[in-house]
Amino acid sequence: MKRIVIGVLAHVDAGKTTLSEALLYQAGALKKLGRVDHQDAFLDTFALERERGVTIFSKQALFSLPHTEVTLLDTPGHVDFSAEMERTLQVLDYAVLVISGTDGVQAHTETLWRLLARYQIPVFLFINKMDLAGADRAARLAEIKTKLGSGCIDLSAPGADEELAMCDEVLLDRYLAEGRVADADTAALVAARKAFPCYFGAALRLEGVDVLLDGLDRLTQSPPCSEAFGARVFKIARDAQNDRLSYLKITGGSLRVRDPLSGTEDGGWQEKVNQLRLYSGERYRTIDCAEPGMVVAATGLTHTRPGMGLGQVMGTLSPVLEPVLRYRVLLPADCDAHTMLAQLRQLEEEDPQLRVTWDSTLGDLHVELMGEVQLEILARSIADRFGTHVDFDEGGIVYKETIAAPAIGIGHFEPLRHYAEVHLLLEPGERGSGVQLAADCPADTLDVNWQRLILTHLAEKTHVGVLAGAPLTDVKLTLVAGRAHLKHTEGGDFREATYRAVRNGLMQAESVLLEPIYAFRLLVPDDRVGRALADIQRMGGAFDPPAPQAEGTLLTGTAPVAAMRGYWTEVAAYTKGRGRLSCTAAGYAPCQDAAAVLAAIGYDAEHDTENPADSVFCSHGAGHTVKWDAVRAHAHVDSGIRLAADTVDESVPSASRPAGGAAATQADEQELRALFERTYGPIRDRGFEAFRQSRKKAATLEQLYVTRVRADDYLLVDGYNIIFAWDELRAIAAGDIDAAREALIDQLSDYQAVRKCHLIVVFDAYKVKGGTGSIEKRHGLHVVYTKEAETADMYIEQASYDLSRKHRVRVATSDGMEQMIILGHGAERMSATELQWEVEQAQQHIQGVIRDLQGD
Repeated sequence: MKRIVIGVLAHVDAGKTTLSEALLYQAGALKKLGRVDHQDAFLDTFALERERGVTIFSKQALFSLPHTEVTLLDTPGHVDFSAEMERTLQVLDYAVLVISGTDGVQAHTETLWRLLARYQIPVFLFINKMDLAGADRAARLAEIKTKLGSGCIDLSAPGADEELAMCDEVLLDRYLAEGRVADADTAALVAARKAFPCYFGAALRLEGVDVLLDGLDRLTQSPPCSEAFGARVFKIARDAQNDRLSYLKITGGSLRVRDPLSGTEDGGWQEKVNQLRLYSGERYRTIDCAEPGMVVAATGLTHTRPGMGLGQVMGTLSPVLEPVLRYRVLLPADCDAHTMLAQLRQLEEEDPQLRVTWDSTLGDLHVELMGEVQLEILARSIADRFGTHVDFDEGGIVYKETIAAPAIGIGHFEPLRHYAEVHLLLEPGERGSGVQLAADCPADTLDVNWQRLILTHLAEKTHVGVLAGAPLTDVKLTLVAGRAHLKHTEGGDFREATYRAVRNGLMQAESVLLEPIYAFRLLVPDDRVGRALADIQRMGGAFDPPAPQAEGTLLTGTAPVAAMRGYWTEVAAYTKGRGRLSCTAAGYAPCQDAAAVLAAIGYDAEHDTENPADSVFCSHGAGHTVKWDAVRAHAHVDSGIRLAADTVDESVPSASRPAGGAAATQADEQELRALFERTYGPIRDRGFEAFRQSRKKAATLEQLYVTRVRADDYLLVDGYNIIFAWDELRAIAAGDIDAAREALIDQLSDYQAVRKCHLIVVFDAYKVKGGTGSIEKRHGLHVVYTKEAETADMYIEQASYDLSRKHRVRVATSDGMEQMIILGHGAERMSATELQWEVEQAQQHIQGVIRDLQGD
């Protein structure tokens, strides 16, 4: 009998807990059917949940089907408790996504759908409340297919088998031969997330519940598991006796009572499991051994955290959803702040979307969370758990910061008998990517062990920006250079240098203030649409075309959280209680009124003593501070990286600078320019400046998009010239020129895939009698064979002239004369050696991606 973990998810008021109750009741796990509105639901075990009629904490229940043992996890539907739901996704084998037959796909439904895709969880859909007026089965299915995907299939429909077969080519052939789709094939499609079965019903009336249970039994597969022990922690809680419970799912091997568990967090730890509990609702039974697929609560563990992997499942999963509101905790006069801090830390452990911070300067406690409902629940939890009644201020927004362009940050820490220097490349990341870390520093420059320590220091701290002191996000930090002292360097030295390097880079970068955004759904009476649209525009929001509904007009769109706060009250007032507003966190975007926000915050980066951007150097036997904007001139190491806006500081020693220094370089360029002008006349400034800049070689692949070939550039490659300039290809050409040509095309196709440029490689065919020339599209690049009496040089010269009028063009060749000609056309040159280096960097990047995928 297979064992699976199923989660039930939904937007608020879709009937999720009602469906969970119905599943348990119809499966025989409950003798009495509870109801949310009667405050006797089996899975609403906390008084607050029963009072408010909403799920706040995820719950576990067990039931059996003919061929399946099911652990059911009921998750919160309210957006304020999305983190509780998200961490549950980490341990699910399957999910049941509940959609209201009357409300349809909500903004939060789409958020859930994206999260399920991120965690690669197979999904069954249950469209609930189909017994209510306005629930149209055909219209609802059409909406689901449009918004969630064509793979959502009503298995009870006449053409269901054909729709299933269309999800897979191999299955389609079998279906055409046999005329049916077997359950095993459907189960495989569901497990691969190619098909998403849809069921319709009314959970409160138990309609459609048996059909869903049958589908969960027949159309699911046993999840893979290994012999070695592995587990994923997804929740921390405490029981009535205040015992700490670590909820975890066993993914491989087994876990027995008194087995030791260990981790690398908190400097390394090892603890033994005291007890294993198998919960179903409020009740539990203890077991001696937990097997794969089981979800158990373990006692005796104090270092576990939500998302943590144990055994072979090492590493921690970071949440996607983040708090957007910040409040100061107002304590009663007789309450000690440090005592309350310790108590809030307990709650923080249990709720990953609650962030607790302590302002040591002002002696203030702050909490960050998702919304005002969560704030109300927090106040009640503090009162119930710790007997203290707290209040909160009016609150504010959790802003973040990012950067708009790359920057180099240098941190140096050298008080007497200490030494460390760190160079970081800071680059903008994709929206929602957080802080990414990498290293591209030669081991002969800085020992690998020191590099690992620097990456650890980068990861251990929440770095803040220089505009508002807000957390840094959507940025990539790459270690590019550093130096240690054989005698005086200690671990703490690199911590200081690393922090200062981040800060130094931010002070030089173009920073951007980000604010949280809500995706909203606003249903208003038809006669209030004008007011609603005016409000959205006033708040700086954006909206889709209004959609007529049976109960009024539906408006969907996005707007800043700061502007939407308290708008629920306004909606209720101007619609006289007939309007409905739901909001879902939709990430961060550039702040619309950044100047006013920053003025109100009043942050001064240069006087933030906890986050210094200056460095400490040693002179005459004593340490002294060097201001952040002068650090580069004093640095002991040169990373070799030059950003597009950089100018070379001649006071900084550089191993890559040619003998003779700047004077030799300048003389060399003047000689080249004079030679060019004597031959071809005055040149276009863009061409020669591009030629001068192209001689600076980028030190990392990431740097290429700043100083080298960028996406949408045109790169023309003289094929045979490159073949005979590269040793490896020249050796191949000695035996088989065709093989050398194919090898070059393969390498350039990999390069094009990374750089996303328009790449044209040209081969001479001018001696081919009757040759008319040809152009082939191969592996993302164009391969040109010239016609009779036309050389590759001739083709490239004409192409560079035509293309450079509207595009940025580079030409890769080792032919000096050809380089001069294309410069006159406004194109930019690249030597064979430079192209070979960039191709090698692209191949290393691809290999790194493959290693990462194999590691996953």
